[in-house]
Amino acid sequence: MVDAIIIGAGQAGPPLAERLTAAGMSVAVVERKLFGGTCVNTGCTPTKTLIASARVAQMARRAAEYGVVLDGPVRIDMARVKARKDEVSGRSRHNVERWLRGMPNCRVLQGHARFESPDSLRVGDELLTAERIFLNVGARAAVPDMPGVRDVDILTSGTILDLDHVPRHLVVVGGSYIGLEFAQMYRRFGAEVTVVEKGERLIGREDPDVSDAIRELLEREGVTVRLSADCIRFARHADGVEVGVNCASGSPSVVGSHVLLAVGRVPNTGDLGLDKAGVAMDARGYITVDDRLRTSVAGIWAMGDCNGRGAFTHTSYNDFEIVAANLLDDDPRSVDDRIQAYALYTDPPLARVGMTDEAVRRSGRRALVGQRAMTRVGRAVEKGEAQGFMRIVVDADSKEILGAAILGPGGDEAIHGVLDMMYAKAPYPTLQRAVHIHPTVAELLPTLLGELKPLD
Repeated sequence: MVDAIIIGAGQAGPPLAERLTAAGMSVAVVERKLFGGTCVNTGCTPTKTLIASARVAQMARRAAEYGVVLDGPVRIDMARVKARKDEVSGRSRHNVERWLRGMPNCRVLQGHARFESPDSLRVGDELLTAERIFLNVGARAAVPDMPGVRDVDILTSGTILDLDHVPRHLVVVGGSYIGLEFAQMYRRFGAEVTVVEKGERLIGREDPDVSDAIRELLEREGVTVRLSADCIRFARHADGVEVGVNCASGSPSVVGSHVLLAVGRVPNTGDLGLDKAGVAMDARGYITVDDRLRTSVAGIWAMGDCNGRGAFTHTSYNDFEIVAANLLDDDPRSVDDRIQAYALYTDPPLARVGMTDEAVRRSGRRALVGQRAMTRVGRAVEKGEAQGFMRIVVDADSKEILGAAILGPGGDEAIHGVLDMMYAKAPYPTLQRAVHIHPTVAELLPTLLGELKPLD
């Protein structure tokens, strides 16, 4: 018997273990595979490390534009690229495990936990019981039952990280966030890359001009994009894998040496024995939670990707903060207070907060918008990276900031100036009157707010 059991050592579990043990509780943490969860092992840490290598390769190719002379062509040593990624990711994973194992009053078990009742789980031969159980089991890449997918070798966002060579031709099935990051990355490593997307445009949740801008920057680097692929199927081919693209027009298929399937994620909830605990799930397998992340069973909480309330490291960590605040600090924090914010780590990155233009239009609000191309942002021009644009939308009546998008250098950092104002519930003139440092991308945010026009 312990005071609390935490299943999964991702982004929410370890910091919660620290708070609980500091409050005098005994805690058991169960991890069945890799400490650190998706972010450390198959998500943020390894992919952004690879993206950094790909960016260096791209900038080396552009060296002459900056007056820098290289004596030969750029070459990629993919084994060394992978080794660097493995070292960075491995160090983070080791630090998480060391942190937990050195935590007073915290017992770490490695194995697969399954419920036997609402307050008990079995890990191997051991039965654990606790009044409080916290699920932080994450999600994994989805492999839908598409025609022929079981007959060919495909890569996922996890297994592609094991490659120590550059594919001759990488076909990325799925034109959303994960797929596009890998598409640009491997194109910069030297692979031929084709993106196959079922929808009419890339990253369909974004505004159309954002989708178009992302497509243009990828095509400018030589990535082939196939949209409206309504006949996706897979078959073995002498040169690798044949991917069916379109049954009506254009080349009906594309042959790749490697295929990355990037069509979403599914929660790791199917083998936890949740039915024995009575924990409710939705139709997609996500654990149903309330605004304080409590499940349908008293004494059981769900945090991170498995609850369907956020799919990012920062939302998972915020889940920990919400649970700890309510449980330990008498602070009624709620997931409903969270403002949507995320980034697509293409180069340049796309950063987004709040509502899209389309969402604002659907809301019926009277809104104002300010927009500026990166060709009119001094810092972007000076860096030779003037692709993209920045935009902010506000409520014309309440002066509330509704949303923003920055596609450009440093956009993933600059966007926080907007996000902080939104959390502070400050009216947009507060940001408009701020004096920012020059030269930066963020310094144009006040300028945008001084150039507002009605949103069509």
